[in-house]
Amino acid sequence: MRHLIGIEDLSVAEIEDLIATAEDIIANPDKYSKVAAGKKLATLFYEPSTRTRLSFEAAMMELGGNVLGFSEAQSSSAAKGESVSDTAKVISCFADIMVMRHFKEGAPMVASMNATVPVINAGDGGHNHPTQTLTDLLTIKCEKGRLTNLTVGLCGDLKFGRTVHSLITALSRYTGIRFVLISPAELTLPEYVKSEVLDRRGIEYVETTSLDESLPELDILYMTRVQRERFFNEQDYIRLKDSYILTVDKLSLAKPDLCIMHPLPRVNEISVGVDADSRACYFKQVLYGKYIRMALIKMLLEEAAK
Repeated sequence: MRHLIGIEDLSVAEIEDLIATAEDIIANPDKYSKVAAGKKLATLFYEPSTRTRLSFEAAMMELGGNVLGFSEAQSSSAAKGESVSDTAKVISCFADIMVMRHFKEGAPMVASMNATVPVINAGDGGHNHPTQTLTDLLTIKCEKGRLTNLTVGLCGDLKFGRTVHSLITALSRYTGIRFVLISPAELTLPEYVKSEVLDRRGIEYVETTSLDESLPELDILYMTRVQRERFFNEQDYIRLKDSYILTVDKLSLAKPDLCIMHPLPRVNEISVGVDADSRACYFKQVLYGKYIRMALIKMLLEEAAK
């Protein structure tokens, strides 16, 4: 049974096929309106979510399928102590494919080892978020026209940001990628990501604390929020939460074709005034997420049927 737990589960060729399918869905939505007819998607969300959960639900519905599931752990049997492995076995009796977001790293992997239907990881703690990465790749491809020869700035919480870790892993497989890692000292990219991905693949990167100095060289700026839920100490969160705020004035330093991205939710790290700038792509990013998830669901359902 094929699952998607980390972005590494997909080859570059498969990612490109998914992007091509998503682009075709954008151009010809009616062609895909019955792809999942008679199929059910289960959304198992043990952590809060707006975009990811609703994006998956909208994707399945627009493919002609149905949705069931829960949006918080307390409304599931997890509140009674049911294990992830047992939940996966139970849900396999009801659904044709399942999506899981969990606060514990590795939980979707455990589910995939016990399920008899495809499992998609919709985020596990601070570890992975592969469908956000697919969303990001589709956004970059549509907005910049390529996934190669780009200088990509990643700004904010690079320590706990699972979207950042997954995006670095994915983009490192393309040629001509250079990263600028912008964060306070306390939230730098984990050593294992640097050693196992960037250093191992010979990817050029620099680490800095200055957003202003980095802006002029960037093709992509990927902003992230400082995540309160990942901190054990509230005082540390308060001290770091306003480390970087992108404003209209700061954008005067940037390229005219900069692509500004954010996995959302935004707190205050991007000024609302930036929303009107043509370089702001983060709400387009949300829509691209629906299309790439439609492509992924289609692929996994077709492979499960073989």
